[in-house]
Amino acid sequence: MYTALRLQRKLKTQLRSGAAEIIVVTPEPYMTYQPFLPEAAAGSISPRHVVVPLRRVLEHCSIVIGEVESVDHAKRTATVATLATEDEGAGPVEITYDELVLAPGAVSRTLPVPGLADHGIGFKAVEEAIGLRNHVIEQMDIASSTRDPAIRDAALTFVFVGGGYAGVEALGELEDMARYAARYYHNIKAEDLKWILVEATERILPEVGEELGRYAIRELRGRNIDVRLGTRLESCEDRVAVLSDGSRFPTRTVVWTAGVKPAPVLAATGLPLNSHGRLRCTAMLTVDGVEHAWAAGDAAAVPDLTASEEGAVCAPNAQHALRQAKVLAENIAASLDGRALEDYRHKYVGSVASLGLHKGVAHVYGRKLKGYPAWFMHRAYHLSRMPTFNRKCRVLAEWMLAGLFKREIVSLGSLEHPRAEFEQAVGRERPKEGY
Repeated sequence: MYTALRLQRKLKTQLRSGAAEIIVVTPEPYMTYQPFLPEAAAGSISPRHVVVPLRRVLEHCSIVIGEVESVDHAKRTATVATLATEDEGAGPVEITYDELVLAPGAVSRTLPVPGLADHGIGFKAVEEAIGLRNHVIEQMDIASSTRDPAIRDAALTFVFVGGGYAGVEALGELEDMARYAARYYHNIKAEDLKWILVEATERILPEVGEELGRYAIRELRGRNIDVRLGTRLESCEDRVAVLSDGSRFPTRTVVWTAGVKPAPVLAATGLPLNSHGRLRCTAMLTVDGVEHAWAAGDAAAVPDLTASEEGAVCAPNAQHALRQAKVLAENIAASLDGRALEDYRHKYVGSVASLGLHKGVAHVYGRKLKGYPAWFMHRAYHLSRMPTFNRKCRVLAEWMLAGLFKREIVSLGSLEHPRAEFEQAVGRERPKEGY
């Protein structure tokens, strides 16, 4: 989105005259600002406000909602399955291009853990974040109404796998939300909820440094969260989480945030990939050894010109992706005009992470912050990076209202099965719970 946004500004005259065309192929008609997913899951931000509608911001681009199945760069064609492909019965469509920009991002990296496909919940999309919020509140409703102690314990046990940003922030925000919601249940106390963080390495939040990582562990454990380091999830079959240290936890909630991998479409492009499946790129954001092909973001292995070690590539995070997008658009415009291309160069400035309401850690420009100052910096930084003035204002307004009124603890689980009520009315069986 950022590349197309900047490119439509650079090529405004050509786009209006029809001399140029920008086609954006995407599975969803919006861009998700993922750092705000934990707050959306906790109800601090409306899910509509963590996404940016592409048709509004990319008014001079052609938006095609679909998925690229393959790319034949020699012929300059991309095979795309659109939303209408199945209804038309004519198969995927071919889109021709002159310049190819690949920025499909990353998907969840899963492992062959028994039961994970049946019971695991991801945390990469806004739909997953809202579904998880509804699911957590629904489990509290189940625990409140059941007479079976085993069902109650399983419903109130929440297992998060992965100690990176996604896992720690999602766990911190949801634990905060659930602890607050518990005051409205006559037979559930905050101490009854069991939260478990499983991390295969010996530290969490490695991006903020070892010292702040240890602080984050103390903060989480101080809230009665069970942090298991050097531990793996071996199985979650039959709604029982089995850990590598021999522990067994009956649970109805397993959230998988154990890393990401490049989007599968990259393997269908025939373009050069590195050992991790990312596109091999130059510092000018061109695909290495390939003309008229560009890449940025999580899918691109871009040399880090500011790193001291040889062969280092930019980390797959938003800090690099947003800045790469701007350089990429400038370089495409420069190549069309026959001008010299610019190298991408950005020194990592640090990281911020939220551990729940008014709690966080930050390591920025060599300074280390904890608690409220870090949490405030987390919000301020991401608000400044949130696309469009419209979304910035809406998010800020929601934060201000949240400071004046009580949290929302409503579960709208029926959103995942919107026809269930009608199907029940006509005599069909209601769909079973998905998790």
